[in-house]
Amino acid sequence: MAVLTMICATLATACAGPAARSSATPERTTTPTSPATTAPATARQSVGIRYVAIGASDTVGVGASDPAKGSWPSLVAARLPAGSPPYTNLGVSGSLALQAVTQQLPGAIAQKPDVVSVWLAVNDLNATIEPASFADALGQIVDGLVQKTGATIFVGTVPDLRAVPVYAGVDKARLLAGIEGYNDAIAAIAARSPTRVKVVDLFTGSAALVSTGTVSPDGFHPSDEGYQLIADRFASAMRASGVPLRA
Repeated sequence: MAVLTMICATLATACAGPAARSSATPERTTTPTSPATTAPATARQSVGIRYVAIGASDTVGVGASDPAKGSWPSLVAARLPAGSPPYTNLGVSGSLALQAVTQQLPGAIAQKPDVVSVWLAVNDLNATIEPASFADALGQIVDGLVQKTGATIFVGTVPDLRAVPVYAGVDKARLLAGIEGYNDAIAAIAARSPTRVKVVDLFTGSAALVSTGTVSPDGFHPSDEGYQLIADRFASAMRASGVPLRA
């Protein structure tokens, strides 16, 4: 695909039955009860929320002055209700979606999370991964979380990267087409489980996310201000889905 090849060139440098009873003891009839079910985080009024983040360098916080505290997942986690356990950041710098299937998904499932954020796409775009292959990998992550946890999953889209300095030499129309292809794939994956999977729109109105002040000096990753804006987008989507985040 031409757009992905162009992006790659530009960035080359840069997830037994019951026990037997005594015959002398009369059997008592009990009223059957329905098995307990676990409601997703968005339907609970739970005291604490277990949050897990899956992603790449932007999930790690590369570009922030203090990645441990300034990454966008850390900023979201700071708004979790009192009594929530420490959040788990499984992000791996440089991760592709397919790599996250084996490197991050199992850890996320093991945490038995209430809320999971997934933001993976830009590295795949830069690596010339076709949208269909990206969708297959991301789908494995999202579907795995839906099937093996009770979590509500928030998946971030790709922002409009055309104004990000590192893409200065890339054909803007082709870049936009690539971004739209990835975002269409994300929307289709979320549509498979609409009550459990929510799309976090980072494309619409993303000019603020890629302004001079919101991109770090490396010309690619977000700055502290950029991470705050991204955290606000995810937090807003979580609140809209019923996750009781603090202001």
